[in-house]
Order: sequence, then C-alpha cells, then structure tokens
Amino acid sequence: MSWLKSWASFVKVVESGSMAAAARRLDCTRAQISKQVGELEQAFGVRLFERTTRRLSLTPSGEVFYQHALAALEAVESTELAVRNLGDLPRGTLRISASLSFGRLYVAPLLPRLAATYPHLRCELVLTDQMVDLVEEKIDLALRLTKAPPEEAVARKLVFLKRVICAAPAYLAAHGEPKSPPELAEHQCFDYGVVNGGVAEWRLTDRHGEELSVPVSGRFQFNNVDCIMQAVLDGHGIAILPTYLCAAELARGDLRVILADYEPRSNFGQYLYACYTPSRVRLPKVRVFLDELERLFTPLPPWER
Repeated sequence: MSWLKSWASFVKVVESGSMAAAARRLDCTRAQISKQVGELEQAFGVRLFERTTRRLSLTPSGEVFYQHALAALEAVESTELAVRNLGDLPRGTLRISASLSFGRLYVAPLLPRLAATYPHLRCELVLTDQMVDLVEEKIDLALRLTKAPPEEAVARKLVFLKRVICAAPAYLAAHGEPKSPPELAEHQCFDYGVVNGGVAEWRLTDRHGEELSVPVSGRFQFNNVDCIMQAVLDGHGIAILPTYLCAAELARGDLRVILADYEPRSNFGQYLYACYTPSRVRLPKVRVFLDELERLFTPLPPWER
C-alpha cells in the first residue's frame, strides 16, 4: 500500500498549507513530501498544486483528488481500527546506536526494563563514537550529539548537554589555577580531537556572548572521553568535559570547575538528538523507546537531579 503514504502526505499538505508544515506534522523531511506529491502528479498526468513563491493552491484536479483522497483515507483508518488487536505491541528487534560513554551510562540501563515490559521485544545497543548509516546498519534509532542532524532522517531534540572546564584539586594545587583563558596555554590540556600531540583550539563564550579561541596542547592525548576524564581525575591536566559524565565527581569535589564565566563551545553541537528514518516513525518498538527517553530526561536529566 505504498500509495497510502503519498495520499496522506498530499492531504496533509492541503490541510497545513505548505510542504514544510506537512513534513513537521508527519515527522519526515520536506524533500520526501515533495517527492511524493511529484510522483502523484506524474501518475495522474495532471498538476495538483499551483506553486508560487508565497503559497500553494489546489488546481481543479487537485480539488477533486483531495475530496476522494480524504474519503479513502478515512475509510482506511476506520478499517485499521476495526482489525487492530496486537498490532500496537512492540515486537521484533530494536537496534539502537549511541556513543560509547553516553550509551554505557544512560541507554544500556533502559534495555532490561524494556525487555521485561515487552516480552516480544529484543534490544540491541550498538556503542560507537562514529556516525552510523541508519539504513545500511539497520539502526532503528541513533542518539547523536550533533549541530546538524542528517537531512534524510527525522531528528527529535532530546536534551541540552552542558560542558564545563575542569581539573582535579591536586593538579590545581601543583600547577596553579588559570584565571583567564590565555593562561590555559601554560597548562597540560586534553582535547578529544587531538591525538598526535598537536595544538587544538578551545572556543569559549563569555558572559557577554563574545566568543574567543584559545590554543591548547598536551604532551599526551586520547580520542576517548572516558580516558580523558580519568587522566584529569588522576591530576594530569585540564579538560572540557560534559556534565553527564562528570557531575558526580564535581559534586564530590574530585573535580573542580575552572573559568566558570566561560562556556565551552563544541564542534559536535550542544543538543542530543534521537535520529531515525521516516519509515521507523510509527513503529511501536521505536515509540516505546522514545517514551523511555522522555521519562529519563524530563523534567531534568538524571545527572542534574
């Protein structure tokens, strides 16, 4: 019933007034809506919309098709409601991708709960700091910290991930505490993106919104944030760390925030997104996992409670 999605998209465009608004309501991309409408027009051999730079309006053929499509979709919905029994129960295999540290701390504990609640559901968690191809690797949902979610995927913003500049009290006692960003150049600094002993730039924003770049370096580096935090805890230097990873250590006093008036900026962005292909939007297994994530992060994420 591939025609069904195209008909539903057409109706939503009419009701919403634009393809972009319809895409938001259907949890898919504008490009996908445009393609579906184009395929309908090609199949019928008529134009369904008059397009201008400001608005869409139905052609006479579009008016006729809208009335019939609306009636057909209402009939299909009634039929689905009549025969739906166990169709809403999550079943099959749910494949989730997440970064190594975040997935280990916050996603892995959710899976036993899901498996216990839904006996027909199997869960697989793929932990990697690399970007995954949702289609090629058959990922139902990927948790990504990114500035720009992939255009071909639906992306739901989940939670803000704060970062802080921090060091162990022992390091600060031995080497002094930098009082201004330029002083960081005199210290051993760890940076996730530098693994060859080179120089990186930390981008910081002050309380007035002014951004500055500070060169930092260190005599040894890691491409894993867990290793970086352990090195900082052991008193080997300073790092920018996400609070989801170091909140407990900060609360215990094992780490101290320094240069608190400056907010670190990240190349990865500041928000965690749930990304999934449009075909996964209405799958019960994806829906229940999104519900679990919402409970996890609302009203506050666990590391801020």
